[in-house]
Amino acid sequence: MGASLSNLTEGTNGMALGPGLGDIPESCVACVFTYLTPPEICNLARLNRAFRGAASSDSVWEMKLPCNYQDLLHLVPPERYQDLPKKDIFALLSRPVPFDDGNKEVWLDKVTGRVCMAISAKGMAITGIDDRRYWNWVSTEESRFHIVAYLQQIWWFEVDGVVKFPLPADIYTLSFRLHLGKFSKRLGRRVSSFEHTHGWDIKPVKFELSTSDGQLASCEHYLDDTEQDYETGNHKRGCWIDYTVGEFIVNASEPTTEVKFSVKQIDCTHSKGGLCVDSVFIIPTGL
Repeated sequence: MGASLSNLTEGTNGMALGPGLGDIPESCVACVFTYLTPPEICNLARLNRAFRGAASSDSVWEMKLPCNYQDLLHLVPPERYQDLPKKDIFALLSRPVPFDDGNKEVWLDKVTGRVCMAISAKGMAITGIDDRRYWNWVSTEESRFHIVAYLQQIWWFEVDGVVKFPLPADIYTLSFRLHLGKFSKRLGRRVSSFEHTHGWDIKPVKFELSTSDGQLASCEHYLDDTEQDYETGNHKRGCWIDYTVGEFIVNASEPTTEVKFSVKQIDCTHSKGGLCVDSVFIIPTGL
């Protein structure tokens, strides 16, 4: 593409043929850039000086940032963003910004600029988490937070969380990231152990979410499916699965939206165990 575009500005012998891309006013290029995605803008910035200048314009990147990007900047030390152009602010916020003692992260999607969020298991209330007979914390590179909660065995399984954040107007999907079995590396290979995995095929687990403006969503899932073992294999064991709880709508960043979420199986007629709880994701629907 770059070669064909450059041919518009010169002849076959390198002679100028007349007006070309280099003659387009930077302000016109900037107007076009407002309709493109950030990766497309960065690619076109390599064409010539006018495109490069337009690709650094604050007016272009202001439109790529969410309307309340200042709320995200408040989570960053001021010295990291003071005097930065909007392009660099977008790049800064496209990387995970931790808050709440590092147990939550927020970031901008690099293509759409929409706000995404993740909440670590460390940022949730887990019944029995302080009793090593039931739960353990496991360090791992498979989590963006580098740690997950591993359940050995318990009768009352309940994980609750809440986040209050000025999310911009959008439709969001909330999901739990769970893993049946305990995993580790052995001789450089990933292996899973299901020594403690039991009880998840007897009754379903209930997922719920609610918002401060009265929106509700819930669903139920069996986390294990032992009937698949003999014919097609058990597809729910030994891998991370994102369980979608539901969607909620934010109409404006003010007032701040509070979202509560939970996953539970509190039927005490049987025990359950062998489950890793990683995180909760709040992602704009469609990403």
